[in-house]
Amino acid sequence: MSPAPLPEPIPGPHHEGPPGPVPQPRGSGEIITVLAHYHRGEIGRMAGWRDRIDRTTNWSITVIAAMLSVSLSTPTAHHGVLLFAMLLVLLLLAIEARRYRFFDVYRARVRRLERDYYAQVFAPLPGGGVDWSRELGESLRRPAFRISLADALARRLRRNYGWMFMILLLAWVLKITSPKLQPGSGAETEITIRAVVENAALGPLPGGLVVACVAVFYAALLFVVLRSIRRERERDDGPVHV
Repeated sequence: MSPAPLPEPIPGPHHEGPPGPVPQPRGSGEIITVLAHYHRGEIGRMAGWRDRIDRTTNWSITVIAAMLSVSLSTPTAHHGVLLFAMLLVLLLLAIEARRYRFFDVYRARVRRLERDYYAQVFAPLPGGGVDWSRELGESLRRPAFRISLADALARRLRRNYGWMFMILLLAWVLKITSPKLQPGSGAETEITIRAVVENAALGPLPGGLVVACVAVFYAALLFVVLRSIRRERERDDGPVHV
C-alpha cells in the first residue's frame, strides 16, 4: 500500500521570490492622500524634536534659578557657583544645538511642502518651485544636516541662551563687586578695582586670571553670534522661525 502524498508546503516569507516594484499612487487623488499623510508624519517628527529643545531650555532656566538663589542668598556662598553655572549652561547649549540640527532637517521638509505645494494650492503664483519634489526625495534618501553646529549654537544663543548668559554675568559681577555679598565685609567697605579682582580669585587661580577667562569666554560667545548674522540673512526661512 503506497504512502499518502505529503501536503504541499504553505508558501511563507522564505519561499517568496524577489520583491516586486513599490506600488506607486495612481491618479491625483492618491497623490494628494500620500502628501497629506506624509506632511502629518513630518510634523509629528518635527514636534518631537521641538519638545526636546524646549526641555533643554527648561533645564537651563532651572539651573540658573537654583545657582542664583544659592550664590546671592548669603555672603558665605562662593562666586564660583556662578562660574559653574556658566559651564553647565554651556553644556546644555551644546546639547540643544545638536538637537536643533535634527529639528532643522524635519522643519525644512515641512516648510518645503508648505511653501511649494500647499501655498500654491491656496494662492497659486507663476513660476513656483518645480524641483521641490525631487529635492524632497533626495533629502529622504540621503538625510543631511542643513546647518553646522556653530550656526546652531549661534541661533540658540540669539534666541534664548544669550539672555541666560547675560543674567549669569550680571549676577557674577554683582557678587564680586558688592561688599554685602562678600564674607566678613560690611556695607562701609570701600569698593576698589583691586578689591574686585581679589574677590574674583578662585582657589589657587588669581582673580586677574579668572576675570580674563570670563572675558575671553563671553567674547567668544559674541563672536559666534556676530559671525552668524550674515548667514541668517542669506537663508530663506522667513522672520518666523526658532
